[in-house]
Amino acid sequence: MTPGFSLERRGFNDLAGWGGDDPRELIAALRRCRRHILEKKPYRTGALGIKAEELLPAMDVAEALGGASSAEAARAFFEAHFVPFFIRRDDGGSGFVTAFYEPDVEVSDTPDATWRYPFYRRPDDLIDLDDQNRPASLDRSYMFGRLQDGVISEYADRKAIDLGHLDGRGLEIAWARSKADVFFAHVQGAARLSFRDGSVTRVTYAAKAGHPFTGIGRHLVETGEIDPAEISMGAIRDWLARNPDRADETYWRNRSYIFFREEEIGDPSLGPVAAAKVQMTPGRSLAVDRSIHTFGCPFYIESESLTRLDEGKPFRRLMLALDTGSAILGPARGDIFTGSGAEAGDLAGAVRNDANFFILVPKAAAERC
Repeated sequence: MTPGFSLERRGFNDLAGWGGDDPRELIAALRRCRRHILEKKPYRTGALGIKAEELLPAMDVAEALGGASSAEAARAFFEAHFVPFFIRRDDGGSGFVTAFYEPDVEVSDTPDATWRYPFYRRPDDLIDLDDQNRPASLDRSYMFGRLQDGVISEYADRKAIDLGHLDGRGLEIAWARSKADVFFAHVQGAARLSFRDGSVTRVTYAAKAGHPFTGIGRHLVETGEIDPAEISMGAIRDWLARNPDRADETYWRNRSYIFFREEEIGDPSLGPVAAAKVQMTPGRSLAVDRSIHTFGCPFYIESESLTRLDEGKPFRRLMLALDTGSAILGPARGDIFTGSGAEAGDLAGAVRNDANFFILVPKAAAERC
């Protein structure tokens, strides 16, 4: 078993709220994952050892079904093809969930005094790093660096880029009116861009400058600027708006900088294309630590304290692992995709809750867990 946690076999009757869940949307999500695995390439196997090929039998049945006629039929599908295991951390700690969303941002395709904060494409001097080419001066967490004249070094950080490091290189996708809009799109890793002519496109994560992510909310709490009980994305935005003379120094505490690629809108009822290379289902898609888990695996999440997503009821829902993130680390750590737009943002902004994590392992792989 992977160090740091163990898996404890359970029955579906052991999952609180399972009989009331309606996972029908995940049948279609599994079909999308199947197409990617077969037509593009299998997902990378996480340290837990569940292979994409072991998920395919269930995905094949999902493809043949085309969909589930009822919540009961959908639950029966998962009961027939998977075995739930509780993820127990060796340190005795509980799992933990946050949430993310896809912001809507008004933009212009040309800059002026109003529209002056850019969304950037990936620069051509930004390269992927691994253990073979990473300089000794950079921590192993750095997955990107700068290649210039044959020398690899640390890439420019948020402050340097804000101050003009990329000016004149033609990397701009669009310009927003608000630096906060761009910053929080970086935090979420995606956005829907609405242009002044009425056209809409999506941007999704393409790469990052390489520096570690630093949450500015923690800094604002630690310095007494925001009460810990009130911390949320909305509270952070309000503070930035009320303190324009201190906003830049606060943004720059997060040296991480995200570059984007343009995507078609695709199915407007779904979210952006995630790291699993399929569109996410709102409320049913989970970002996980991909070094441990394999995309396409179902997870059942129970949280008694998380009540804001289900009209005051405890969160008890089957999810699909489709994304990842630099802050999503550990076997029982997840980030719930709440959807697109301001309402989804309000839902996501204050989710920070303990949770129980159950991974649904394909029956072919369950005996070795």
